[in-house]
Amino acid sequence: MDTGPAQAPRSTGAGPEPGPGDTGDSDVTQEDSGPAGICGAPPAWAALARENSKMRTGTQLKEKVVLCWRRKKHKTNVIRTAKYNFFSFLPLTLYEQFHHVSNLYFLLIIILQSIPDISTLPWFSLFAPMICLLFIRATRDLVDDIGRHKSDRAINNRPCQILMGKSFTWKKWKDLCVGDVVCLHKDSIVPADMLLLASTEPSSLCYVETVDIDGETNLKFRQALTVTHQELTTVRKMASFQGTVTCEAPNSRLHHFVGCLEWNDKKYSLDIGNLLLRGCKIRNTDTCYGLVIYAGFDTKIMKNCGKIHLKRTKLDLMMNKLVVVIFISVVLVSLVLAFSSGFWARDFRDRHHYVTALHRSSVAADAFLVFWGFLILLSVSIPMAMFIISEFLYLGNSIFINWDVKMYHEAQDVPARARSTSLNDLLGQVEYIFSDKTGTLTQNVLTFNQCCIDGRVYGPDSEARGPKENPYLWNEFSDGKLLFHNAALLRLVRSDRDEAVREFWRLLAICHTVTVRDSCTPPTGQLLYQAASPDEEVLVTAARNFGYVFLSRTQDTITVMELGEQRVYRVLAMMDFNSTRKRMSVLVRKPEGTICLYTKGADTVIFERLHSRGATEFATEVALAAFAQETLRTLCLAYREVPEDIYEEWQPRHQEASLLLHNRAQALQQVYSEMEQNLKLLGATAIEDRLQDGVPDTIKCLRKSNIKIWVLTGDKQETAVNIGFACELLSENTVILEEKEITRVLESSWGSSNFLTKKSLPRVNLALVINGDFLDKLLVSLRREPRALVQNVNVDKEWQEPGPSRTDFLHGQRLSVMFRSFGIPLAPPPSQDSRVRCSSEELQERTFVDLASHCQAVICCRVTPKQKALIVALVKKYHQVVTLAIGDGANDVNMIKTADVGVGLAGQEGMQAVQNCDFVLGQFRFLQRLLLVHGRWSYMRISKFLRYFFYKTMASMMVQVWFAFYNGFTAQPLYEGWFLALYNLLYSTPPVLYIGLFEQDVSAEQSLGKPELYMVGQKDELFNYWVFFQAVAHGMAASLVNFFMTLWTSWDTAGPASFSDYQSFAVVVALSCLLSVTMEVILIIKYWSAVCVLSILLSLGFYAVMTTATQCLWLFRMSPKTFPFLYADLSVLSSPSVLLLVLLTVSSNTLPVLGLRIIFQALKKARAEEEKVEEGPREDIFTVEPVPHLYRESHARRSSYAFSHHEGYADLITHGTILRTGPGVSNDIASDSPVPCDGEASLSPKESHWHLRKERSPLLSRSQLSSSESRPQPLASQSLLSGQLTLESQAESSEEESVFLRPLTPFRRSWQKEPHPPREGMAPLSDDTQESQVETLPPSPGESSVSQRPM
Repeated sequence: MDTGPAQAPRSTGAGPEPGPGDTGDSDVTQEDSGPAGICGAPPAWAALARENSKMRTGTQLKEKVVLCWRRKKHKTNVIRTAKYNFFSFLPLTLYEQFHHVSNLYFLLIIILQSIPDISTLPWFSLFAPMICLLFIRATRDLVDDIGRHKSDRAINNRPCQILMGKSFTWKKWKDLCVGDVVCLHKDSIVPADMLLLASTEPSSLCYVETVDIDGETNLKFRQALTVTHQELTTVRKMASFQGTVTCEAPNSRLHHFVGCLEWNDKKYSLDIGNLLLRGCKIRNTDTCYGLVIYAGFDTKIMKNCGKIHLKRTKLDLMMNKLVVVIFISVVLVSLVLAFSSGFWARDFRDRHHYVTALHRSSVAADAFLVFWGFLILLSVSIPMAMFIISEFLYLGNSIFINWDVKMYHEAQDVPARARSTSLNDLLGQVEYIFSDKTGTLTQNVLTFNQCCIDGRVYGPDSEARGPKENPYLWNEFSDGKLLFHNAALLRLVRSDRDEAVREFWRLLAICHTVTVRDSCTPPTGQLLYQAASPDEEVLVTAARNFGYVFLSRTQDTITVMELGEQRVYRVLAMMDFNSTRKRMSVLVRKPEGTICLYTKGADTVIFERLHSRGATEFATEVALAAFAQETLRTLCLAYREVPEDIYEEWQPRHQEASLLLHNRAQALQQVYSEMEQNLKLLGATAIEDRLQDGVPDTIKCLRKSNIKIWVLTGDKQETAVNIGFACELLSENTVILEEKEITRVLESSWGSSNFLTKKSLPRVNLALVINGDFLDKLLVSLRREPRALVQNVNVDKEWQEPGPSRTDFLHGQRLSVMFRSFGIPLAPPPSQDSRVRCSSEELQERTFVDLASHCQAVICCRVTPKQKALIVALVKKYHQVVTLAIGDGANDVNMIKTADVGVGLAGQEGMQAVQNCDFVLGQFRFLQRLLLVHGRWSYMRISKFLRYFFYKTMASMMVQVWFAFYNGFTAQPLYEGWFLALYNLLYSTPPVLYIGLFEQDVSAEQSLGKPELYMVGQKDELFNYWVFFQAVAHGMAASLVNFFMTLWTSWDTAGPASFSDYQSFAVVVALSCLLSVTMEVILIIKYWSAVCVLSILLSLGFYAVMTTATQCLWLFRMSPKTFPFLYADLSVLSSPSVLLLVLLTVSSNTLPVLGLRIIFQALKKARAEEEKVEEGPREDIFTVEPVPHLYRESHARRSSYAFSHHEGYADLITHGTILRTGPGVSNDIASDSPVPCDGEASLSPKESHWHLRKERSPLLSRSQLSSSESRPQPLASQSLLSGQLTLESQAESSEEESVFLRPLTPFRRSWQKEPHPPREGMAPLSDDTQESQVETLPPSPGESSVSQRPM
């Protein structure tokens, strides 16, 4: 395997734990070598096993960094995902808080207020609210981080067994270091990336479940090297193990590993098949042993987890910019007023020279102080109260999410929970959803749904006709778990009269690679199946319940109980499934002596191998089309009676092909294909991969709200695409583009700005289906790793420039015809100048995002957790949109952290996603209500709150500017001090709180029924720069009316009824301002309730109570300077003329605004109707009018064959590797390493031992364990998911263009094409108590009693 450029030497050891700042990278090598060690690149260094570390010197475990400072070379296994610790919390949280520009602004104002010469307000009036704001935000962050600390502590304190001296001792995960030998048992979670040394399974196989890493539900197998399997058979030998492992530096590639074990002067190559990754779960393996290679943050899963990002909302980021704009405006206004003050003071001194003694300072000095005075006075333009209230609004809306009983999942007792209280408004602006598949869209449950036998479809009986008790009780081997009930089929099976029915179930019981064990838990003797694919287990289990019970297998026999009769079939050849063949066959000799070939596979490959077609085949095709419409996973079953002479002629060629050293896989496929001909169709099976409840409806509703949904999964392409159809992401009218088509488009495009426009695809539904290898090439500019690390030789070949070959020319011409039909312009290649401006990687990325954004769906298969995060980052980089990621496993954590909003599902894959997300849901369907109801409401409430707050602030604050022109620009405040202090705190706060917490423009039901309303948030229509300036202008207009109408009315008036004095004037302006903003809030509130009326009454009531209290005689006598407005409101409001003036100012502010809004709404409605008429039909409906040369034939059958694994166990079975014979880890190890109390004890040496009937070869090379990979060959018949696409040729069409019309062109490739993932073993589904069963014979007295258990 290519590891890229030479890595910097990297050393790992089993010494003291490194500090948190250790990066693990070093340019220093260790010259000494010792036993049992790891290294990253030559020259290698050795690390002793931990029990012998006292023999090492301290310097060997450290590396020189700067001068005399040395640091430990490698990370320990301690995981720290929390942001803060005891010492860093205060400085870090202050650092984060002052990333808010508003906090910096308030800090500046507080400093200015503390200077007596320029202060117009006491310093503590702003200091106390700011401390309150910082305290609220710090407390929120602290609560979130305490949860992370608890999670880290629980993980780091998990128990594990480490080899200490001559025995295994129980320690904690955090005690692990590189070089430790670890013992793991069944159902244990792998604590670090380890080299598998040995196991109690045959050939030291180890079955692992990787669902928490890559999302795949089927198990995989890992295998130890033959040398360690044979030599490390006791604890004593484990303790004396002396070897050096040379491997690549830690990286994030989950499916790649290159290393070398040097032991006893010999070297042995290592690959990913020898590695146990952290986070995997041991399944169906009693005990295994591993050597720690990467620990802690050096492990591959932690390299994929990413860092915690400080997430900010769009409104928050916009507020930072607005704060800067407002501050600059305030500074400019203050400068103008200060200059005006200087000119006015100079003129005043010239005209009134007799008061010169009162002005001892210069005019410039006075103007300088006036500038700072105005700056403090106008600082309320950015009110502190707005930020404090917004924290309570975010908290309140989060509580509403927690209280929503309609998002409560009763089955798992999981309510919706907002773990982050600062991202609610982002939920109303989401444009892209990136979803995991396994456990997020699906339930991880496969069920046998229907079948078609001899042209007749057997579906589940209706509930009325269904059995009231288990119909399979007559079968002693039934497991009682089969939910499929069909009484007619069951009677037909039990009668044993129909040959097609008999062969159908016999095929399911024989043609597979399932292994079987006896259960060791009550009831004992129960058969437990383990399969390389969950589909295979479902089919074998269905046959078992119908009376065709798979009992056991050896290397060359399969034992089946058929309706109570035990039959043994001799296996002559096993032709395993792979992504190229799309089928599996077993050639067996029946007990009667006849030879029969049983085959199952995709319909596209089975039908082309049939002997003839008749009514049965036609009926089966109709049934398959119906199954495909129901998005079921189908398999076709066929068989053939093979004459003896044909087999005798075929068998030598099969033997010869199996012994080839070169091109063995291709030769075997050719031989297999010769035998798999002239088949007779038996029928088809249909398996349902159950979606979570409501997933299709949720996706349909979200897409109506203009949200694009991408599915990112580590699973196979076939499974992911089939789920795409099941959840209605894909439809029969969808044109699916795969890697080659996408590559051609990217190569032919040169400018992102003119590549695709919104009208390029008016009537065609496109979807992209890509894999991880393709993304590796595409995301180079976003990856931190070197380019060589993310490319491999096989992938790079596909990205070479197209040569002048005839095939490439024809293919390019076909693509040009297709994309011209779709309306996509293919631009000329980029000029030299454009290449200078934009790198090729960024050009590819931008073009890909542009193409993907115009597609109905994007499905990314076989992607790693880091690739998921890079895809999210790619969309954020080029489209600047709000993204949401949803998942339920550890493999989704990085994606959840990278997206603007992370949603974790409390599912079956653990709680890692929940612990790292912003919102927790129980089911995917609740995402619809979270976004369309709570998200839209939150965005609407916060936007309306901000607009109203800026309006009322400007309406009150700008009066101070107008008043400055009449008080000599002295920075004297107009309002009473208590009015200034309580205006934003009490007088206008209750209506603001109501808007931010309870306002609704439409009900929840209407929000769900009209998802188009959600697009308002995506377009930022409710709060943007234009809305902000509208609010400022509205507030300035209100302040002008309030001030000048009062001024002009009171001009040149005197007497008891006059209000031209300072206090009376201030009271009238203040009351007019309060009533005007109150009328505005009455106009903008749409959801009226008793709480709304109460908030308005409280607002006015607070004003009446507080003004009466602060203007009473008692307080005036106590402190006249603090309470100077003695009975000011009472004396002013007792005059009828003042009341009329207040009514006039409020009406002047309200009526014009009301009229303008009515006119605007009428014009908006008329414009919307005109646009609706112009748009015509919806764009997501496929029609042929815009593309006259494009039409679709009748819907083709979509092959959704039920194989989700890469390859099965055929090689392991035929070579006997998976069967329990030969040397292995002895009971010496099992006895010395006690199993934890909840595990199963290993067999004792005193138990009677059994061995297999047929011995296997003692040694088996790695190359024999995995079939050689070969590039897929074009099949004779392939189908598209969306039906067959043809172009109607015109009369003058050339012969080359007509090739595009054929169904065998590269564009017409079936979506079942499998990428070429790295070689790895696949293992059966897990079962907590599975053991295998094989036919056995008692050992002879002369044979050794090596511990062997029946399989």
